[in-house]
Amino acid sequence: MVLLALMQANSAVLDVEANCGAVNDAAQRAAAAGARVLVTPELFPVGYAPLRIRADLDPARLPSIRRQLAGIARRNGIALVYSLPAVTADGRWQITSTLVDQEGAELLNYAKVHLFGAEERKAFSPAAEPPAVVDFHGIRTSMVICYDVEFPEAVRAAAVRGAELLLVPTALSQGFDSVPQVLLRARALESQLTVAYANHSGTEDGCEFLGGSVIAGPDGTLLAAAGASPDLLFAEVSAAASREARDAVPYLRERRPDLYRDWDSSTY
Repeated sequence: MVLLALMQANSAVLDVEANCGAVNDAAQRAAAAGARVLVTPELFPVGYAPLRIRADLDPARLPSIRRQLAGIARRNGIALVYSLPAVTADGRWQITSTLVDQEGAELLNYAKVHLFGAEERKAFSPAAEPPAVVDFHGIRTSMVICYDVEFPEAVRAAAVRGAELLLVPTALSQGFDSVPQVLLRARALESQLTVAYANHSGTEDGCEFLGGSVIAGPDGTLLAAAGASPDLLFAEVSAAASREARDAVPYLRERRPDLYRDWDSSTY
């Protein structure tokens, strides 16, 4: 079993020091409680404001922000999931997430495939690489970001690569309560993995966030859930829970992907 911590908090747009201070505080509290990893929301270190970030964030700052976050993990002895913009070699801005271990070494990187809304699509470019999977304390672990998890194909791509735990930094606004309460639980159940979904709270750059962060188990049960206010959630997660669910109802083994591809190519 691994104790997982999930941070729900309000970020200050482009106030990197304040935001990293909040991450450090959460990391201290999570580590003191025995957690092995802390999951933080989408773009939390810079705040969620796609157009302002694209206009006002100097990409030359990003390596130092990454070093600062790795230092938080190393100083507190806890693995950390953080989300930041990244600029590709050909100049495209993407939304990314990174898992670093308790020494600050990078274990896993992911770039967001499904962009949500006009502002994200104007500020960023969608990625195309599938979610990778790594072994993290004996649990096969993967990541997607926010809107990605609302597509069954994205979660299933992680599951068929062996993922038993899916870490999801997110930035979900008010009015979408069914996403964490219904859709996330369905994603966890249908792909039989644990989903940890970390959202913002409060208001940032005029966007009012839902909060409502959840950790859902591979049978669809809620292991932990937040309200609208800042919170630090905890849940014990394990590889065994996914394996037991997959043995009981073998969704992944009994898929028929060749047939589904034919269906996708059919003309209606």
